[in-house]
Amino acid sequence: MKTAKQMLKAKQAVKEEMDRQFPQSLSNDLWQKAEIQLDGILKKYSSLTGGVRIHTDHYIFPAAAIYLTLRQATSKENAYAVIENTEIRNSTEAGRKLAKLLKLPGMRSLFVWIWSPMVKKLFGPNSGFKNVFYPKKKGEYRMDVTACPYCRYFTELGCPNLTKIFCADDERCYGNLPGLSFQRTGTLGTGADRCDFYLKKI
Repeated sequence: MKTAKQMLKAKQAVKEEMDRQFPQSLSNDLWQKAEIQLDGILKKYSSLTGGVRIHTDHYIFPAAAIYLTLRQATSKENAYAVIENTEIRNSTEAGRKLAKLLKLPGMRSLFVWIWSPMVKKLFGPNSGFKNVFYPKKKGEYRMDVTACPYCRYFTELGCPNLTKIFCADDERCYGNLPGLSFQRTGTLGTGADRCDFYLKKI
């Protein structure tokens, strides 16, 4: 397992957002405090294993540690904006790169096809999710998430509001892809009873 320092090293985009909002000396001090906060979270959840750590260690725990640290020095709104602004940039850029890739011949059909094995590996029970998988149809993929580690651990750590930031990443990544339609009616992070995924080749 990576250390808190190593995990935050991979979050330089968040640090850059902090540098835009705070004086450099304050930003640096808060970053050091966030490392201490993250180290405490990692110790609290040291027994976690398997695929759930892909989500907790890369996304959930660093975001929570930074947000909780910032919340002590600024308003909840400003702390939230640091995480949200970073995720908007990251997921929007990921969506642009994916859109470019899907312009290649045959990639749209392949993308829809790989969703089933990819989701079951990265977003299935072994990764802390509960799912409803629907029968396959050609050119389509449909699934619901009824429980997820983002809701669980953000809530346990006292910042459930961060969940909806990561819910929105899906729409920014998949909502404007060429030749594909991504549809969603609600998410757990915004109060719905499920996150529904519907991807269709058009």
